[in-house]
Amino acid sequence: MEPNDQKKTGRPKRQPSSRSQNGQRRSNQKGRQQNNASQQNGERKSTVSRGAAVRAQKRTQMDAQRVANQYLPAQDNGKRANFIDDSPRLKIIGLGGMDGGGSKNMMLVEYMDDAIVIDAGNDLSVDLPGINYGIADTSYMETIRHKLRAYVITHGHLDHIGGLPHIVPKFPAPIYGSNFTIGRVEEIFSNFGLPMPEGFQLQTVMMNENTHERLKIGAFYVELVRVTHSIPGSTIVVVDTPVGRIINTGDFRFDPNPLDHERTDMERLKELGDEGVLALLSESTTVERMGRTPSESTIEQSFIDIMEQAPGRIFVGVFSTNMNRIQMIVNAAVHHGHKVAIDGRSMVSTLEMAVRHGFMKIPKGTFVPIASVPAMTNDKVVIICTGSQGEPSSALQRMANGEHRHIKLKEQDTVILSSTPIPESGNDALIGQMVDDLVKKQVHVFEHRNHDLDKVGPLHVSGHASQDEYAEMIQLTKPKFFIPIYGAYRVKQRHIELAIEQGIPRANTVNALNGEVIALTPEKMEIIGEVPSGTILVDQTGAIVSNVVVKDRVLLAEEGLVAVV
Repeated sequence: MEPNDQKKTGRPKRQPSSRSQNGQRRSNQKGRQQNNASQQNGERKSTVSRGAAVRAQKRTQMDAQRVANQYLPAQDNGKRANFIDDSPRLKIIGLGGMDGGGSKNMMLVEYMDDAIVIDAGNDLSVDLPGINYGIADTSYMETIRHKLRAYVITHGHLDHIGGLPHIVPKFPAPIYGSNFTIGRVEEIFSNFGLPMPEGFQLQTVMMNENTHERLKIGAFYVELVRVTHSIPGSTIVVVDTPVGRIINTGDFRFDPNPLDHERTDMERLKELGDEGVLALLSESTTVERMGRTPSESTIEQSFIDIMEQAPGRIFVGVFSTNMNRIQMIVNAAVHHGHKVAIDGRSMVSTLEMAVRHGFMKIPKGTFVPIASVPAMTNDKVVIICTGSQGEPSSALQRMANGEHRHIKLKEQDTVILSSTPIPESGNDALIGQMVDDLVKKQVHVFEHRNHDLDKVGPLHVSGHASQDEYAEMIQLTKPKFFIPIYGAYRVKQRHIELAIEQGIPRANTVNALNGEVIALTPEKMEIIGEVPSGTILVDQTGAIVSNVVVKDRVLLAEEGLVAVV
Protein backbone atom coordinates (compact mmCIF):
# COMPACT_ATOMS: atom_id res chain seq x y z
CA MET A 1 0.00 0.00 0.00
CA GLU A 2 1.23 3.40 -0.89
CA PRO A 3 1.61 5.95 2.01
CA ASN A 4 -0.63 8.43 0.21
CA ASP A 5 -3.49 5.95 0.23
CA GLN A 6 -3.34 5.69 3.95
CA LYS A 7 -3.57 9.42 4.29
CA LYS A 8 -6.65 9.64 2.05
CA THR A 9 -8.67 6.85 3.60
CA GLY A 10 -7.36 6.90 7.08
CA ARG A 11 -7.22 3.12 6.94
CA PRO A 12 -5.76 0.55 4.63
CA LYS A 13 -7.89 -0.45 1.53
CA ARG A 14 -9.54 -3.82 1.96
CA GLN A 15 -8.16 -6.58 -0.25
CA PRO A 16 -10.62 -8.98 -1.91
CA SER A 17 -10.52 -12.56 -0.76
CA SER A 18 -8.88 -15.17 -2.93
CA ARG A 19 -12.34 -16.78 -3.40
CA SER A 20 -13.74 -13.50 -4.71
CA GLN A 21 -10.80 -12.99 -6.99
CA ASN A 22 -11.10 -16.49 -8.42
CA GLY A 23 -14.86 -16.11 -8.91
CA GLN A 24 -14.48 -12.80 -10.67
CA ARG A 25 -11.72 -14.24 -12.79
CA ARG A 26 -13.88 -17.22 -13.75
CA SER A 27 -16.81 -14.90 -14.49
CA ASN A 28 -14.69 -12.65 -16.67
CA GLN A 29 -13.22 -15.62 -18.48
CA LYS A 30 -16.71 -17.07 -19.04
CA GLY A 31 -17.93 -13.74 -20.36
CA ARG A 32 -14.99 -13.46 -22.69
CA GLN A 33 -15.57 -17.04 -23.87
CA GLN A 34 -19.26 -16.33 -24.49
CA ASN A 35 -18.40 -13.16 -26.38
CA ASN A 36 -15.81 -15.00 -28.42
CA ALA A 37 -18.25 -17.84 -29.10
CA SER A 38 -20.90 -15.33 -30.10
CA GLN A 39 -18.52 -13.59 -32.46
CA GLN A 40 -17.41 -16.92 -33.91
CA ASN A 41 -21.01 -18.07 -34.40
CA GLY A 42 -21.88 -14.76 -36.01
CA GLU A 43 -18.93 -15.03 -38.31
CA ARG A 44 -19.86 -18.62 -39.11
CA LYS A 45 -23.49 -17.67 -39.84
CA SER A 46 -22.35 -14.74 -41.93
CA THR A 47 -19.95 -16.94 -43.87
CA VAL A 48 -22.59 -19.61 -44.52
CA SER A 49 -25.12 -17.01 -45.61
CA ARG A 50 -22.73 -15.39 -48.06
CA GLY A 51 -21.70 -18.78 -49.42
CA ALA A 52 -25.31 -19.82 -49.89
CA ALA A 53 -26.02 -16.58 -51.72
CA VAL A 54 -23.03 -17.07 -54.00
CA ARG A 55 -24.01 -20.66 -54.72
CA ALA A 56 -27.62 -19.68 -55.34
CA GLN A 57 -26.55 -16.95 -57.75
CA LYS A 58 -24.25 -19.38 -59.53
CA ARG A 59 -27.07 -21.92 -59.81
CA THR A 60 -29.35 -19.25 -61.24
CA GLN A 61 -26.74 -18.26 -63.80
CA MET A 62 -26.15 -21.89 -64.71
CA ASP A 63 -29.90 -22.47 -65.05
CA ALA A 64 -30.20 -19.42 -67.29
CA GLN A 65 -27.25 -20.61 -69.38
CA ARG A 66 -28.78 -24.08 -69.63
CA VAL A 67 -32.11 -22.64 -70.79
CA ALA A 68 -30.35 -20.55 -73.42
CA ASN A 69 -28.09 -23.36 -74.57
CA GLN A 70 -30.91 -25.82 -75.19
CA TYR A 71 -32.00 -23.55 -78.04
CA LEU A 72 -28.51 -22.69 -79.26
CA PRO A 73 -26.34 -25.82 -79.14
CA ALA A 74 -24.53 -24.70 -82.27
CA GLN A 75 -22.84 -22.00 -80.17
CA ASP A 76 -20.71 -24.74 -78.63
CA ASN A 77 -17.37 -24.53 -80.43
CA GLY A 78 -17.06 -28.30 -80.25
CA LYS A 79 -19.96 -28.66 -82.69
CA ARG A 80 -18.81 -26.13 -85.23
CA ALA A 81 -16.42 -28.34 -87.18
CA ASN A 82 -16.71 -28.06 -90.95
CA PHE A 83 -18.03 -31.20 -92.61
CA ILE A 84 -16.52 -31.77 -96.04
CA ASP A 85 -17.32 -34.84 -98.11
CA ASP A 86 -16.89 -34.65 -101.88
CA SER A 87 -17.47 -38.32 -102.55
CA PRO A 88 -20.09 -39.19 -105.22
CA ARG A 89 -22.86 -40.09 -102.82
CA LEU A 90 -26.07 -38.35 -101.89
CA LYS A 91 -26.17 -36.58 -98.54
CA ILE A 92 -29.37 -35.81 -96.64
CA ILE A 93 -29.12 -33.52 -93.62
CA GLY A 94 -32.04 -32.60 -91.41
CA LEU A 95 -31.25 -29.14 -90.06
CA GLY A 96 -34.62 -29.02 -88.27
CA GLY A 97 -37.64 -31.21 -87.57
CA MET A 98 -35.72 -34.41 -86.83
CA ASP A 99 -35.84 -34.51 -83.03
CA GLY A 100 -38.44 -32.17 -81.61
CA GLY A 101 -42.02 -32.78 -82.65
CA GLY A 102 -41.56 -31.57 -86.21
CA SER A 103 -40.94 -27.85 -85.76
CA LYS A 104 -38.65 -25.57 -87.86
CA ASN A 105 -38.61 -28.28 -90.49
CA MET A 106 -35.66 -27.93 -92.85
CA MET A 107 -33.82 -30.52 -94.91
CA LEU A 108 -30.73 -30.25 -97.10
CA VAL A 109 -30.19 -32.58 -100.06
CA GLU A 110 -26.63 -32.42 -101.40
CA TYR A 111 -24.78 -34.17 -104.21
CA MET A 112 -21.28 -33.15 -105.28
CA ASP A 113 -21.57 -29.50 -106.41
CA ASP A 114 -25.35 -29.12 -106.09
CA ALA A 115 -27.72 -28.76 -103.16
CA ILE A 116 -31.39 -27.98 -102.58
CA VAL A 117 -33.29 -27.18 -99.40
CA ILE A 118 -36.68 -28.79 -98.75
CA ASP A 119 -38.74 -26.53 -96.46
CA ALA A 120 -37.43 -23.88 -94.05
CA GLY A 121 -39.86 -23.43 -91.18
CA ASN A 122 -39.95 -21.80 -87.78
CA ASP A 123 -40.68 -23.04 -84.26
CA LEU A 124 -43.42 -21.08 -82.49
CA SER A 125 -43.19 -23.17 -79.30
CA VAL A 126 -39.99 -21.50 -78.02
CA ASP A 127 -40.79 -20.20 -74.53
CA LEU A 128 -38.21 -17.54 -73.69
CA PRO A 129 -38.58 -13.87 -72.67
CA GLY A 130 -39.04 -11.62 -75.69
CA ILE A 131 -38.61 -14.46 -78.20
CA ASN A 132 -41.18 -14.87 -80.97
CA TYR A 133 -39.94 -18.07 -82.61
CA GLY A 134 -36.86 -20.06 -83.57
CA ILE A 135 -35.39 -21.08 -86.92
CA ALA A 136 -32.87 -23.76 -87.84
CA ASP A 137 -29.17 -23.00 -87.53
CA THR A 138 -27.72 -22.47 -91.00
CA SER A 139 -23.99 -22.49 -90.16
CA TYR A 140 -23.32 -25.43 -92.47
CA MET A 141 -24.93 -23.60 -95.40
CA GLU A 142 -22.12 -21.05 -95.17
CA THR A 143 -19.70 -23.74 -96.33
CA ILE A 144 -21.86 -24.83 -99.30
CA ARG A 145 -23.50 -21.55 -100.33
CA HIS A 146 -21.92 -21.93 -103.79
CA LYS A 147 -23.79 -25.24 -104.21
CA LEU A 148 -27.28 -24.01 -103.31
CA ARG A 149 -29.66 -24.16 -106.28
CA ALA A 150 -33.19 -23.92 -104.86
CA TYR A 151 -35.65 -24.08 -102.00
CA VAL A 152 -38.47 -26.56 -102.65
CA ILE A 153 -41.49 -26.22 -100.35
CA THR A 154 -43.97 -28.98 -99.50
CA HIS A 155 -46.76 -26.69 -98.22
CA GLY A 156 -47.51 -23.32 -96.70
CA HIS A 157 -47.63 -23.88 -92.94
CA LEU A 158 -45.24 -21.70 -90.94
CA ASP A 159 -43.32 -24.66 -89.54
CA HIS A 160 -42.32 -25.26 -93.17
CA ILE A 161 -41.99 -21.71 -94.57
CA GLY A 162 -41.61 -19.40 -91.54
CA GLY A 163 -37.81 -19.35 -91.69
CA LEU A 164 -37.59 -18.33 -95.34
CA PRO A 165 -37.53 -14.51 -94.80
CA HIS A 166 -34.45 -14.94 -92.59
CA ILE A 167 -32.63 -17.62 -94.57
CA VAL A 168 -33.27 -16.88 -98.26
CA PRO A 169 -31.84 -13.31 -98.26
CA LYS A 170 -28.69 -14.70 -96.65
CA PHE A 171 -28.45 -17.65 -99.06
CA PRO A 172 -30.34 -16.52 -102.18
CA ALA A 173 -31.94 -19.07 -104.51
CA PRO A 174 -35.33 -19.46 -106.22
CA ILE A 175 -38.23 -20.87 -104.19
CA TYR A 176 -40.31 -23.62 -105.84
CA GLY A 177 -43.79 -24.70 -104.78
CA SER A 178 -47.44 -25.11 -105.72
CA ASN A 179 -49.64 -22.15 -106.61
CA PHE A 180 -51.10 -21.74 -103.11
CA THR A 181 -47.77 -22.38 -101.40
CA ILE A 182 -46.00 -19.71 -103.44
CA GLY A 183 -48.85 -17.34 -102.58
CA ARG A 184 -48.19 -18.02 -98.90
CA VAL A 185 -44.44 -17.52 -99.35
CA GLU A 186 -44.96 -14.16 -101.05
CA GLU A 187 -47.40 -13.22 -98.29
CA ILE A 188 -44.94 -13.82 -95.44
CA PHE A 189 -42.19 -11.94 -97.25
CA SER A 190 -44.48 -8.94 -97.82
CA ASN A 191 -45.53 -8.97 -94.15
CA PHE A 192 -42.01 -9.42 -92.78
CA GLY A 193 -41.12 -6.73 -90.28
CA LEU A 194 -37.50 -6.06 -91.27
CA PRO A 195 -36.18 -4.60 -94.54
CA MET A 196 -34.54 -7.00 -96.97
CA PRO A 197 -30.83 -6.61 -97.79
CA GLU A 198 -30.04 -4.15 -100.54
CA GLY A 199 -30.24 -5.77 -103.95
CA PHE A 200 -32.20 -8.81 -102.78
CA GLN A 201 -35.08 -9.87 -105.02
CA LEU A 202 -37.46 -12.67 -104.14
CA GLN A 203 -37.56 -15.31 -106.89
CA THR A 204 -40.45 -17.78 -106.89
CA VAL A 205 -41.40 -20.53 -109.32
CA MET A 206 -44.91 -22.04 -109.34
CA MET A 207 -45.06 -25.72 -110.22
CA ASN A 208 -48.16 -27.61 -111.33
CA GLU A 209 -48.65 -30.56 -109.00
CA ASN A 210 -51.51 -31.90 -111.13
CA THR A 211 -49.55 -32.45 -114.37
CA HIS A 212 -46.49 -34.27 -112.98
CA GLU A 213 -44.28 -31.40 -114.15
CA ARG A 214 -40.57 -32.14 -113.66
CA LEU A 215 -38.01 -29.34 -113.49
CA LYS A 216 -34.23 -29.71 -113.71
CA ILE A 217 -32.50 -27.99 -110.80
CA GLY A 218 -28.75 -28.50 -110.87
CA ALA A 219 -28.04 -32.22 -110.77
CA PHE A 220 -31.62 -32.96 -109.71
CA TYR A 221 -35.03 -33.35 -111.31
CA VAL A 222 -37.84 -32.19 -109.01
CA GLU A 223 -41.54 -33.06 -109.16
CA LEU A 224 -44.46 -32.16 -106.89
CA VAL A 225 -47.26 -34.67 -106.24
CA ARG A 226 -50.65 -33.58 -104.91
CA VAL A 227 -51.50 -34.71 -101.36
CA THR A 228 -54.25 -33.88 -98.85
CA HIS A 229 -53.42 -32.02 -95.66
CA SER A 230 -55.05 -29.15 -93.74
CA ILE A 231 -53.96 -26.43 -96.16
CA PRO A 232 -54.49 -26.14 -99.93
CA GLY A 233 -51.64 -26.80 -102.31
CA SER A 234 -49.94 -29.42 -100.13
CA THR A 235 -47.47 -31.59 -102.03
CA ILE A 236 -45.04 -34.45 -101.81
CA VAL A 237 -41.56 -33.58 -103.12
CA VAL A 238 -39.95 -36.12 -105.45
CA VAL A 239 -36.25 -35.62 -106.18
CA ASP A 240 -34.52 -37.71 -108.83
CA THR A 241 -30.79 -37.63 -108.08
CA PRO A 242 -27.75 -39.22 -109.76
CA VAL A 243 -27.81 -41.80 -106.96
CA GLY A 244 -31.52 -42.59 -107.07
CA ARG A 245 -35.00 -41.25 -106.33
CA ILE A 246 -35.93 -39.87 -102.92
CA ILE A 247 -39.40 -38.83 -101.76
CA ASN A 248 -40.15 -36.32 -98.99
CA THR A 249 -43.83 -36.68 -98.04
CA GLY A 250 -44.22 -33.35 -96.27
CA ASP A 251 -47.28 -33.41 -93.98
CA PHE A 252 -50.05 -35.60 -95.36
CA ARG A 253 -53.15 -37.71 -94.90
CA PHE A 254 -55.19 -39.78 -97.36
CA ASP A 255 -58.60 -38.06 -97.28
CA PRO A 256 -60.94 -39.86 -99.71
CA ASN A 257 -63.49 -37.03 -99.70
CA PRO A 258 -61.89 -33.59 -99.17
CA LEU A 259 -64.13 -30.54 -99.50
CA ASP A 260 -62.11 -29.17 -102.43
CA HIS A 261 -62.06 -32.60 -104.13
CA GLU A 262 -58.24 -32.42 -104.37
CA ARG A 263 -57.49 -36.00 -103.34
CA THR A 264 -53.99 -37.39 -102.90
CA ASP A 265 -52.60 -38.53 -106.25
CA MET A 266 -52.37 -42.19 -105.26
CA GLU A 267 -51.93 -43.31 -108.86
CA ARG A 268 -48.79 -41.22 -109.29
CA LEU A 269 -47.36 -42.47 -105.98
CA LYS A 270 -47.86 -46.05 -107.14
CA GLU A 271 -46.19 -45.25 -110.48
CA LEU A 272 -43.20 -43.76 -108.67
CA GLY A 273 -42.96 -46.85 -106.48
CA ASP A 274 -43.13 -49.16 -109.48
CA GLU A 275 -40.37 -47.18 -111.20
CA GLY A 276 -38.17 -47.47 -108.10
CA VAL A 277 -37.63 -45.35 -104.98
CA LEU A 278 -34.26 -45.34 -103.25
CA ALA A 279 -35.40 -43.65 -100.03
CA LEU A 280 -38.70 -42.55 -98.50
CA LEU A 281 -38.54 -39.68 -96.02
CA SER A 282 -41.95 -39.83 -94.35
CA GLU A 283 -43.42 -37.48 -91.77
CA SER A 284 -44.15 -39.20 -88.44
CA THR A 285 -46.27 -36.74 -86.46
CA THR A 286 -49.19 -39.01 -85.53
CA VAL A 287 -47.84 -42.47 -86.35
CA GLU A 288 -48.83 -43.63 -82.85
CA ARG A 289 -52.51 -43.13 -83.69
CA MET A 290 -54.20 -46.33 -84.85
CA GLY A 291 -56.45 -46.73 -87.87
CA ARG A 292 -57.13 -44.01 -90.44
CA THR A 293 -57.75 -40.28 -90.02
CA PRO A 294 -61.44 -39.45 -90.67
CA SER A 295 -62.33 -37.38 -93.72
CA GLU A 296 -62.80 -33.63 -93.37
CA SER A 297 -66.34 -34.11 -94.68
CA THR A 298 -67.35 -35.98 -91.49
CA ILE A 299 -67.53 -32.76 -89.46
CA GLU A 300 -69.61 -30.62 -91.84
CA GLN A 301 -72.96 -31.63 -90.32
CA SER A 302 -71.73 -30.73 -86.81
CA PHE A 303 -71.43 -27.04 -87.73
CA ILE A 304 -74.86 -27.06 -89.35
CA ASP A 305 -76.44 -28.63 -86.24
CA ILE A 306 -74.83 -26.22 -83.75
CA MET A 307 -75.74 -23.16 -85.81
CA GLU A 308 -79.34 -24.36 -85.94
CA GLN A 309 -79.55 -24.56 -82.13
CA ALA A 310 -77.37 -21.63 -81.01
CA PRO A 311 -79.49 -18.72 -79.71
CA GLY A 312 -76.96 -15.92 -80.28
CA ARG A 313 -73.73 -15.09 -82.03
CA ILE A 314 -71.41 -17.94 -82.96
CA PHE A 315 -67.62 -17.72 -82.71
CA VAL A 316 -65.49 -20.43 -84.33
CA GLY A 317 -61.79 -20.76 -83.47
CA VAL A 318 -59.88 -22.44 -86.28
CA PHE A 319 -56.38 -22.53 -87.78
CA SER A 320 -55.94 -19.52 -90.05
CA THR A 321 -54.62 -21.59 -92.98
CA ASN A 322 -57.28 -24.32 -92.95
CA MET A 323 -59.18 -23.00 -95.96
CA ASN A 324 -61.34 -26.12 -96.38
CA ARG A 325 -62.52 -25.83 -92.77
CA ILE A 326 -63.22 -22.12 -93.17
CA GLN A 327 -65.11 -22.80 -96.41
CA MET A 328 -67.16 -25.44 -94.59
CA ILE A 329 -68.06 -22.99 -91.80
CA VAL A 330 -68.98 -20.30 -94.34
CA ASN A 331 -71.21 -22.80 -96.15
CA ALA A 332 -73.00 -23.69 -92.90
CA ALA A 333 -73.48 -20.00 -92.06
CA VAL A 334 -74.92 -19.24 -95.50
CA HIS A 335 -77.22 -22.27 -95.13
CA HIS A 336 -78.74 -20.68 -92.00
CA GLY A 337 -78.81 -17.14 -93.38
CA HIS A 338 -75.98 -15.86 -91.16
CA LYS A 339 -73.47 -13.19 -92.07
CA VAL A 340 -69.78 -13.98 -91.58
CA ALA A 341 -67.03 -11.85 -90.05
CA ILE A 342 -63.33 -12.76 -90.06
CA ASP A 343 -61.07 -11.77 -87.16
CA GLY A 344 -57.33 -12.26 -86.82
CA ARG A 345 -54.67 -10.62 -88.97
CA SER A 346 -53.13 -13.87 -90.24
CA MET A 347 -56.54 -15.29 -91.13
CA VAL A 348 -57.65 -12.17 -92.98
CA SER A 349 -54.40 -12.08 -94.96
CA THR A 350 -54.50 -15.77 -95.92
CA LEU A 351 -58.21 -15.66 -96.76
CA GLU A 352 -57.75 -12.68 -99.07
CA MET A 353 -54.99 -14.55 -100.88
CA ALA A 354 -57.10 -17.73 -101.13
CA VAL A 355 -60.09 -15.85 -102.58
CA ARG A 356 -57.85 -13.96 -105.00
CA HIS A 357 -56.37 -17.23 -106.33
CA GLY A 358 -59.75 -18.96 -106.55
CA PHE A 359 -59.24 -21.43 -103.71
CA MET A 360 -62.41 -20.30 -101.92
CA LYS A 361 -65.94 -19.56 -103.13
CA ILE A 362 -67.71 -16.91 -101.06
CA PRO A 363 -71.25 -15.80 -102.03
CA LYS A 364 -71.50 -12.06 -102.55
CA GLY A 365 -72.71 -10.16 -99.48
CA THR A 366 -71.68 -12.88 -97.02
CA PHE A 367 -68.82 -11.06 -95.29
CA VAL A 368 -69.27 -8.13 -92.89
CA PRO A 369 -66.50 -6.17 -91.11
CA ILE A 370 -65.73 -7.28 -87.56
CA ALA A 371 -66.27 -3.68 -86.40
CA SER A 372 -69.92 -3.83 -87.50
CA VAL A 373 -70.79 -6.94 -85.45
CA PRO A 374 -71.70 -5.12 -82.18
CA ALA A 375 -74.29 -3.03 -84.04
CA MET A 376 -76.09 -6.07 -85.48
CA THR A 377 -79.46 -6.45 -83.76
CA ASN A 378 -80.45 -10.00 -84.69
CA ASP A 379 -77.18 -11.74 -83.71
CA LYS A 380 -77.35 -13.82 -86.91
CA VAL A 381 -73.62 -13.73 -87.45
CA VAL A 382 -70.74 -16.21 -87.38
CA ILE A 383 -67.31 -14.88 -86.43
CA ILE A 384 -64.46 -17.08 -87.67
CA CYS A 385 -61.33 -16.19 -85.74
CA THR A 386 -57.82 -17.16 -84.72
CA GLY A 387 -57.04 -18.49 -81.26
CA SER A 388 -58.00 -22.16 -81.39
CA GLN A 389 -54.69 -22.97 -79.62
CA GLY A 390 -55.15 -20.32 -76.94
CA GLU A 391 -52.34 -18.26 -78.45
CA PRO A 392 -51.60 -15.04 -76.53
CA SER A 393 -52.95 -11.94 -78.32
CA SER A 394 -55.01 -14.02 -80.77
CA ALA A 395 -58.53 -12.80 -81.52
CA LEU A 396 -60.37 -15.38 -79.41
CA GLN A 397 -57.94 -15.02 -76.52
CA ARG A 398 -58.50 -11.26 -76.45
CA MET A 399 -62.26 -11.82 -76.41
CA ALA A 400 -61.91 -14.26 -73.50
CA ASN A 401 -59.81 -11.70 -71.59
CA GLY A 402 -62.25 -8.87 -72.29
CA GLU A 403 -59.55 -6.98 -74.21
CA HIS A 404 -60.97 -7.12 -77.74
CA ARG A 405 -61.42 -3.79 -79.46
CA HIS A 406 -64.87 -4.52 -80.89
CA ILE A 407 -66.31 -7.66 -79.29
CA LYS A 408 -67.72 -8.03 -75.77
CA LEU A 409 -68.97 -11.55 -75.18
CA LYS A 410 -72.56 -12.07 -73.99
CA GLU A 411 -74.36 -14.91 -72.22
CA GLN A 412 -76.16 -16.03 -75.37
CA ASP A 413 -72.92 -16.36 -77.36
CA THR A 414 -71.56 -19.73 -78.49
CA VAL A 415 -67.88 -20.55 -79.03
CA ILE A 416 -66.75 -23.56 -81.09
CA LEU A 417 -63.12 -24.69 -80.89
CA SER A 418 -62.56 -26.57 -84.13
CA SER A 419 -59.14 -27.95 -83.25
CA THR A 420 -57.13 -30.07 -80.85
CA PRO A 421 -53.79 -29.11 -79.26
CA ILE A 422 -50.89 -29.37 -81.71
CA PRO A 423 -48.81 -32.48 -80.83
CA GLU A 424 -45.69 -31.71 -78.74
CA SER A 425 -46.66 -28.01 -78.50
CA GLY A 426 -47.67 -27.81 -74.84
CA ASN A 427 -50.73 -25.73 -75.77
CA ASP A 428 -53.10 -27.71 -73.53
CA ALA A 429 -52.68 -25.32 -70.60
CA LEU A 430 -53.24 -22.25 -72.79
CA ILE A 431 -56.42 -23.72 -74.24
CA GLY A 432 -57.66 -24.81 -70.81
CA GLN A 433 -57.17 -21.33 -69.34
CA MET A 434 -58.94 -19.69 -72.29
CA VAL A 435 -61.92 -22.05 -71.98
CA ASP A 436 -62.11 -21.28 -68.25
CA ASP A 437 -62.22 -17.56 -69.04
CA LEU A 438 -64.95 -18.11 -71.63
CA VAL A 439 -67.09 -20.21 -69.29
CA LYS A 440 -66.77 -17.55 -66.57
CA LYS A 441 -68.46 -15.17 -69.01
CA GLN A 442 -71.41 -17.60 -69.24
CA VAL A 443 -70.54 -18.39 -72.85
CA HIS A 444 -71.42 -21.87 -74.09
CA VAL A 445 -68.26 -23.58 -75.35
CA PHE A 446 -68.10 -26.59 -77.68
CA GLU A 447 -64.78 -28.44 -77.79
CA HIS A 448 -63.95 -31.35 -80.03
CA ARG A 449 -62.65 -33.42 -77.11
CA ASN A 450 -66.04 -33.07 -75.34
CA HIS A 451 -68.32 -33.34 -78.36
CA ASP A 452 -69.87 -36.61 -77.13
CA LEU A 453 -70.75 -34.99 -73.78
CA ASP A 454 -72.30 -32.06 -75.63
CA LYS A 455 -74.25 -34.48 -77.85
CA VAL A 456 -72.90 -33.03 -81.10
CA GLY A 457 -70.81 -34.55 -83.85
CA PRO A 458 -67.03 -34.24 -84.15
CA LEU A 459 -65.67 -30.70 -84.55
CA HIS A 460 -62.17 -31.45 -85.80
CA VAL A 461 -60.18 -33.95 -87.81
CA SER A 462 -56.41 -34.04 -87.96
CA GLY A 463 -54.46 -32.93 -90.98
CA HIS A 464 -52.03 -35.80 -90.41
CA ALA A 465 -52.22 -39.46 -91.32
CA SER A 466 -52.84 -42.28 -88.88
CA GLN A 467 -50.97 -45.57 -88.73
CA ASP A 468 -52.77 -47.34 -91.59
CA GLU A 469 -52.09 -44.40 -93.92
CA TYR A 470 -48.42 -44.27 -92.98
CA ALA A 471 -48.23 -47.97 -93.79
CA GLU A 472 -50.02 -47.39 -97.11
CA MET A 473 -47.50 -44.70 -98.08
CA ILE A 474 -44.70 -47.23 -97.63
CA GLN A 475 -46.64 -49.86 -99.59
CA LEU A 476 -47.29 -47.46 -102.49
CA THR A 477 -43.74 -46.15 -102.84
CA LYS A 478 -41.88 -49.41 -102.02
CA PRO A 479 -38.62 -47.71 -100.95
CA LYS A 480 -35.33 -49.52 -100.47
CA PHE A 481 -34.38 -47.27 -97.54
CA PHE A 482 -36.65 -45.62 -94.98
CA ILE A 483 -35.99 -42.41 -93.01
CA PRO A 484 -38.70 -41.13 -90.63
CA ILE A 485 -38.79 -37.32 -90.35
CA TYR A 486 -40.79 -34.56 -88.61
CA GLY A 487 -41.30 -36.00 -85.14
CA ALA A 488 -39.86 -36.70 -81.72
CA TYR A 489 -37.27 -39.47 -81.58
CA ARG A 490 -39.57 -42.00 -79.90
CA VAL A 491 -42.30 -41.31 -82.50
CA LYS A 492 -39.88 -41.79 -85.38
CA GLN A 493 -38.70 -45.04 -83.83
CA ARG A 494 -42.31 -46.22 -83.79
CA HIS A 495 -42.48 -45.34 -87.49
CA ILE A 496 -39.40 -47.48 -88.13
CA GLU A 497 -41.11 -50.44 -86.49
CA LEU A 498 -44.12 -49.88 -88.75
CA ALA A 499 -41.83 -49.78 -91.81
CA ILE A 500 -40.25 -53.07 -90.76
CA GLU A 501 -43.73 -54.59 -90.59
CA GLN A 502 -44.18 -53.49 -94.22
CA GLY A 503 -41.08 -55.42 -95.27
CA ILE A 504 -38.29 -52.83 -94.95
CA PRO A 505 -35.16 -54.50 -93.45
CA ARG A 506 -34.13 -52.92 -90.15
CA ALA A 507 -30.65 -52.38 -91.58
CA ASN A 508 -32.24 -50.16 -94.24
CA THR A 509 -33.72 -47.71 -91.72
CA VAL A 510 -32.16 -44.89 -89.75
CA ASN A 511 -33.48 -42.62 -87.00
CA ALA A 512 -31.35 -39.51 -87.53
CA LEU A 513 -31.17 -36.40 -85.36
CA ASN A 514 -30.83 -32.78 -86.43
CA GLY A 515 -27.41 -32.20 -87.94
CA GLU A 516 -26.57 -35.84 -88.61
CA VAL A 517 -25.40 -36.49 -92.17
CA ILE A 518 -27.04 -39.44 -93.92
CA ALA A 519 -25.03 -40.73 -96.89
CA LEU A 520 -26.78 -42.73 -99.59
CA THR A 521 -25.53 -44.87 -102.44
CA PRO A 522 -27.64 -47.34 -104.42
CA GLU A 523 -26.38 -50.09 -102.09
CA LYS A 524 -25.91 -48.47 -98.69
CA MET A 525 -27.25 -45.90 -96.21
CA GLU A 526 -25.28 -44.72 -93.17
CA ILE A 527 -24.70 -41.75 -90.88
CA ILE A 528 -21.22 -40.44 -91.66
CA GLY A 529 -20.90 -37.29 -89.57
CA GLU A 530 -22.53 -34.26 -88.05
CA VAL A 531 -22.88 -30.59 -88.94
CA PRO A 532 -23.85 -27.69 -86.65
CA SER A 533 -27.51 -27.74 -85.69
CA GLY A 534 -29.68 -25.96 -83.19
CA THR A 535 -32.11 -23.09 -82.94
CA ILE A 536 -31.50 -19.46 -83.84
CA LEU A 537 -33.85 -17.24 -81.84
CA VAL A 538 -35.89 -14.41 -83.32
CA ASP A 539 -37.51 -11.65 -81.26
CA GLN A 540 -40.80 -9.86 -81.83
CA THR A 541 -39.21 -7.37 -84.22
CA GLY A 542 -37.87 -10.13 -86.46
CA ALA A 543 -34.26 -9.63 -85.35
CA ILE A 544 -31.88 -12.48 -84.45
CA VAL A 545 -31.14 -12.65 -80.71
CA SER A 546 -27.77 -13.80 -79.33
CA ASN A 547 -27.19 -16.39 -76.63
CA VAL A 548 -25.88 -13.73 -74.23
CA VAL A 549 -29.03 -11.62 -74.58
CA VAL A 550 -31.25 -14.65 -73.96
CA LYS A 551 -29.30 -15.55 -70.82
CA ASP A 552 -29.60 -11.99 -69.49
CA ARG A 553 -33.35 -11.96 -70.19
CA VAL A 554 -33.85 -15.25 -68.35
CA LEU A 555 -31.87 -13.92 -65.36
CA LEU A 556 -33.90 -10.70 -65.31
CA ALA A 557 -37.15 -12.63 -65.55
CA GLU A 558 -36.21 -14.85 -62.59
CA GLU A 559 -34.17 -12.50 -60.39
CA GLY A 560 -35.48 -9.05 -61.28
CA LEU A 561 -33.44 -5.84 -61.34
CA VAL A 562 -32.46 -3.43 -58.55
CA ALA A 563 -31.59 0.13 -59.53
CA VAL A 564 -29.81 2.36 -56.98
CA VAL A 565 -30.57 6.06 -57.49
